[in-house]
Amino acid sequence: IFSIVVFGSIVNECYVNKDSHHPELLCIFNENESACSYGIAVGVIAFFGCIFFFVLDLHFQQISSVKDRKRAVLLDLGFSGFLAFLWFVAFCFLANQWQRTTLTRGFSQGADAARAAITFSFFSIIIWVVLALRALQRYRLGTDMSLFASEHFGTEPSASYPGYPGGSGVESTETYQSPPFTETLEANPKGYQVPAY
Repeated sequence: IFSIVVFGSIVNECYVNKDSHHPELLCIFNENESACSYGIAVGVIAFFGCIFFFVLDLHFQQISSVKDRKRAVLLDLGFSGFLAFLWFVAFCFLANQWQRTTLTRGFSQGADAARAAITFSFFSIIIWVVLALRALQRYRLGTDMSLFASEHFGTEPSASYPGYPGGSGVESTETYQSPPFTETLEANPKGYQVPAY
């Protein structure tokens, strides 16, 4: 939403005529076209990035490979950190250019939109830092080897299996001695007769 506010404000109201003698549209940020272009570019990148990572979050539980999950979380972490940096640069750049702007009669009509773009680019820094920290927390949770370790299962075929954890979350000391699918089956189970063909 913040990215829409930033690039929408710049596109709609930050290109104005300086006065009636100059019919061409100028960027309100100190007549610096780079400031408007940068704000629009970062806003559009953030908007499409949000859509992509929203869809990725919806399908994250369906990713079965641990490696693919790790890649998705690292991509989220990298993108969030990168966008936090881009928004920081956008805030500094737009605020600096706005500070140098002399408000003429034509420029004053887009002043509120320029202030909104600066304000929401500042808020975007905070949002993307929080998203980067969330991705970092998810990465740390995923790399906790106790969640994925298989060393508690025996490697020998005759090794016993651990007991089912009780309600308190602590494993019981009782183990199952026979591995699955090794029991001897009766030739004819009770009540079942082999048909003669």
